[in-house]
Amino acid sequence: MLKMKKVSETYDLRVFTDSGDYFGDIEDSIIMSNKVSGWKIKATKNSFLSRVLGSAKGVIVPHQLVKAVGDILIISKSAVPSSGVEESGEE
Repeated sequence: MLKMKKVSETYDLRVFTDSGDYFGDIEDSIIMSNKVSGWKIKATKNSFLSRVLGSAKGVIVPHQLVKAVGDILIISKSAVPSSGVEESGEE
């Protein structure tokens, strides 16, 4: 059964990637033509997003990258911005 949720109920939900990393909190939604087109995610203390972005306040995640909305919001790992530094275990 499909459960409906009001957009206003999603504010301040915690956002996690599908790999389990804490990403941030929902700050706002972007609505176009009566549909959610994206989510503003704020970089909160101790979140993966705050470590990657540094001084930026957050990012906008397209709704197509959202996998689930419930008590938390789960997004695809591909929504995670690149830090520009490649991590490699090879020498």
